[in-house]
Amino acid sequence: MAIKIDYVARETASNLFRNVTLTLASVLTVVVSLTLFGSALLLRQGVENANDRFKGGIEFIVYLQPTITEDQKASIQRALEENPEVREATFVDQDATYEEFKRLFANSPQLVETVSPEILPPSFRVAPVTKDPAVVQALGDTFGAKPGVYEVVFAFEVVQRIQETFNKIGVRFLLAAVLLLVAALLLILNTIRVAMFARRREIEVMKLVGATNWFIRVPFIIEGIIQTLIGAAIAVGFMTFLVRPFIDELSEDRVLPIFQGFVVTDANLLTTNLLVVGVAVLIGAIGSAVAVSRFLDV
Repeated sequence: MAIKIDYVARETASNLFRNVTLTLASVLTVVVSLTLFGSALLLRQGVENANDRFKGGIEFIVYLQPTITEDQKASIQRALEENPEVREATFVDQDATYEEFKRLFANSPQLVETVSPEILPPSFRVAPVTKDPAVVQALGDTFGAKPGVYEVVFAFEVVQRIQETFNKIGVRFLLAAVLLLVAALLLILNTIRVAMFARRREIEVMKLVGATNWFIRVPFIIEGIIQTLIGAAIAVGFMTFLVRPFIDELSEDRVLPIFQGFVVTDANLLTTNLLVVGVAVLIGAIGSAVAVSRFLDV
């Protein structure tokens, strides 16, 4: 017996509205779990973006005064190049700093509009020979007192602080999300089971007239997937209009140093939303497939 689209749509809709209470319970559980799951992913992306400036072995950044003279800059650069503890020092001018600022704060156009390259500090990004925190601290402190230096920011301080923040929030979000996803899986399984029980006579008649296994099972599997997709759509809305703006507000509060941007880009948000939808489809398919294989004897 061939499966027709109109049959699948009609039977799926009938199942969804036949058990409204269970359907709503499943959808709401999916919404909460996927929102927590997506929020944890967005926080991790924010951590990676905030730590982006310390990639490539950079252990500290020497921020210069925006009004530093060429002689002062040349003196600092010469000291860095001649220091045997410095493996590499890269100069980042104000234009490059401004481009990075625009990328980090692309989601806060009002903040970007208030900033120009002239007010941003140029910097030297320093990769020392050793990664020993004590040695790096002492090395950075020697440049912190030089004329024309605004401040020295150490990677181990910033990264540790950001990682601690993420571990306190993100890990808990993930644990809660996993538990709720399991609950959503069980709810979907139970919803499909109830739907099959309510239609047990129709299923028996369909079997008698020669309906195939997949002809009977497909509407129930589609029902589970639709439930999770509805929940995923709502979760995506929450992350786009609530969670992401909240993270943007956190980034705007981090004014010293100016590049400590704990931000989420449009690409990060899109990737996370697609992953959330993928997880939703997977959960719906697994829950409904287990239900029809276990409770539907065809």
